Amino acid sequence: MNLSDRIAARDVRITVVGLGYVGLPLAVEFAQAGVRVSGYEIDPLKLEILRQGESYIGDVPSDRIRPLVESGSFTPTRDPGCISQSDVVIICVPTPCVNGHEPDLSFVQCAGRTVSENLRAGQLVILESTSFPGTTEEMLQPILEKSGLKAGQDFHLAFSPERIDPGNPTYGIRNTPKVVAGTLPDATALAEQLYRIVAEEVMCVSSPRVAEMSKLYENTFRHVNIAFANEMALLCEEMGIPIWEVIEAASTKPFGFMPFHPGPGVGGHCIPVDPQYLLYKARQCGCDLKFVELANEINEKMPVRVVEKVKDALHERGKSLDGAKVLVLGVAYKKDIDDVRESPAIKVIARLLKAGARVRYHDPLVGSFDNGVGRFESVDLTPAALRESDCVVICTDHTDVNYDRVIAHGSLVIDTRDTLRRRASDGKRTLLDV
Repeated sequence: MNLSDRIAARDVRITVVGLGYVGLPLAVEFAQAGVRVSGYEIDPLKLEILRQGESYIGDVPSDRIRPLVESGSFTPTRDPGCISQSDVVIICVPTPCVNGHEPDLSFVQCAGRTVSENLRAGQLVILESTSFPGTTEEMLQPILEKSGLKAGQDFHLAFSPERIDPGNPTYGIRNTPKVVAGTLPDATALAEQLYRIVAEEVMCVSSPRVAEMSKLYENTFRHVNIAFANEMALLCEEMGIPIWEVIEAASTKPFGFMPFHPGPGVGGHCIPVDPQYLLYKARQCGCDLKFVELANEINEKMPVRVVEKVKDALHERGKSLDGAKVLVLGVAYKKDIDDVRESPAIKVIARLLKAGARVRYHDPLVGSFDNGVGRFESVDLTPAALRESDCVVICTDHTDVNYDRVIAHGSLVIDTRDTLRRRASDGKRTLLDV
């Protein structure tokens, strides 16, 4: 039975390399669809948690993982031998930036070497990690071919960009279209057939470079439009116009408009990182992406702007930021998740501390975090904690926060997320949109 027939019969074994926020949901989705899945992970803590049937990712509840582990449908392992025993290998490792803007593909390279050492003829290898166009064919393929096997001849190679949106209750793997492209048509067809097991819609494109660029394009689109919203917020503030009401009004137009919202900056793995991969490749091609570079500049300044707002608001009340007690609400990079990667809230906290403020934070989903200097622990959002604070800064608008309590007991609130506008009508305190 060839690989296509085994995929059709779901008698296929998959190894997912990397069980992070992309790999774990994908592995669980395939396992729940009746496919045998091995999850290759080198982090011993993650493996211990998974082997106990527990989850460390909010979007994947433990009650989904536990029966799969107990039945053997999903096997978390640190043994790379699972790769050679599989028909399909899907690489889902991080692609961060170093020094703020330089792409770091060391995780992809390391995963590629591990796969290469265990590669066998007839397998399908798919890269899902976000990167610049050319990564699959120019970087990963040569690493894999050090095995002595040739892509398109001995094994199949494809790229399919991940589209995980942590905390999104509406769109998951199954109802988010998958984009796929192989280095040759046979690889494209096999990747399409595989992903149709877990995705309602699969779109095939002409090459891995197109698929790689599509991911950078869609996230850079968001990056640039968030920057526009942030810049308009600054203009509206100077003109005395409430930006959130402007956006609300513009959003009533049923065509030609998509709302984006200002805030304290951009966070997460995708929005602040993916545009850097695009800029890196553009510079290699001798091209300037002025919109993207300007969006970087605007979005990176927003945490600075938040601190300036705090300083100015305190000054108006005869207080100095140096020594002021500041309570930050929310440190996750977006609402209702526990992920602090690239969080603008942490950048705000770092700048407040540098200015001499005495900072505490409350986040119902993030119990603690390390800012590189020391460990911070979330405090309870009590009336006393609010009253003792010279300023409260809402950086992340989690649903599970008692904002009525914030209004009742906070004397000064800097609201970067338009959280309190409709709640506060008594005029007793300063509510500043950023």
